[in-house]
Amino acid sequence: MKNNGKRNGIEAYAPLVGEPVVALIRKLAARLRGARVLNINSTREGGGVVEILGRLVPLARGLGIDMRWETIQGTRSFFATTKKMHNALQGNQVNFSERELQYYEQVNRDNLDRIDMDVDYVIIHDPQPCPLVQYIPEGVTKIWRCHIDLSRPNRKLWRYLREWVKQYDASIFHISAFAQQLPHKQFLIPPSIDPHSVKNRPVPSKTVRTTLMRYGIDPQRPVILQISRYDRFKDPIGVIEAFLMVRKHYDCQLVLAGEQAADDPEGAQVYEEVREMADKHPDVHALMLSRENNHHKVNCLQRAATIIVQKSIKEGFGLTVTEGMWKAKPVIGGAVGGITAQITEGLNGYLVNSVDGVAYRCRYLLTREKRMKEMGRAAKKSVLERFLITRHLSDYLAMLLAVKHPARTMIEL
Repeated sequence: MKNNGKRNGIEAYAPLVGEPVVALIRKLAARLRGARVLNINSTREGGGVVEILGRLVPLARGLGIDMRWETIQGTRSFFATTKKMHNALQGNQVNFSERELQYYEQVNRDNLDRIDMDVDYVIIHDPQPCPLVQYIPEGVTKIWRCHIDLSRPNRKLWRYLREWVKQYDASIFHISAFAQQLPHKQFLIPPSIDPHSVKNRPVPSKTVRTTLMRYGIDPQRPVILQISRYDRFKDPIGVIEAFLMVRKHYDCQLVLAGEQAADDPEGAQVYEEVREMADKHPDVHALMLSRENNHHKVNCLQRAATIIVQKSIKEGFGLTVTEGMWKAKPVIGGAVGGITAQITEGLNGYLVNSVDGVAYRCRYLLTREKRMKEMGRAAKKSVLERFLITRHLSDYLAMLLAVKHPARTMIEL
């Protein structure tokens, strides 16, 4: 079959990141060829973990690594408990009954028959499947990857969870502020976006315009956009409050858009609260995106945005920030967690700590079109250099080699 000059797999990224980067990935992968790597998380629908695994796993397989992705199954009660855990690990003061914790452990046991752990590595993502560590066979390298802002966790819950985490051979955190005192190696691997994914590849301007009109958004007026799950840690109500302050001075629109993650039972309630407030203001659009073509819709909305906001009050990383920066948009983000690793104040975006801060920066940018374009160019450059999937994949492969050979201080390729 004729190739027509089209590059596939890892080679498709060479025009963006350069041949040396791709060559390094190939050398790392050669050392792991045939290795069996199992990723386990709690859902295939919605959220940053899903996006990361959905792109990393096929790339790794294309490089000769037998990487798989499995999910645990649970009841609504189980996911209500793990959502509480998520909130507590990000600092909320909540309590857990002995019954809740026992059921959490039981659901993990119930998933054992569904998951084949005859592999070389198991990577467990986040707290939901964390107790599975006790059932991973001897000789298998066990890694826990935390995608949560663990900078100031609820100490009582962390003491409980740490009993599971310390049984792993290594842990992965997004940034140094999330690392904890653990008796094993810890790796810092920030997330990434895939520039060739449906969510990030170029889209014709006509398609962008059509998407806006479908949702009743005026293509002729500035759009302030926040894309995120409907989660209190994303503070969508605070975004509306900031917009209303801006709207007194500028004729603009606010779009809040997200989807329901399968492992987040609070999302529907938060969305109803946001929609009730949004319905009072004709220039506020609160969208619950269906999963059908969801990534294409997000891409179009981000490309249409004048300013992108991510007003998180806790944030593991914030891939919506990365996505907006890749599309050369100025991003205003909460000065928390992984957002601070992405935005350099005043260079490629702004960091804020309050509703007033969001409003001030939006008003500032709306009157400075040249500044917005300069900031957008700097934002895209920083993503190209630091947060594309090629860097993520090379970090992952190097980590797998390092954990397998803990006595070595250097990997020879």
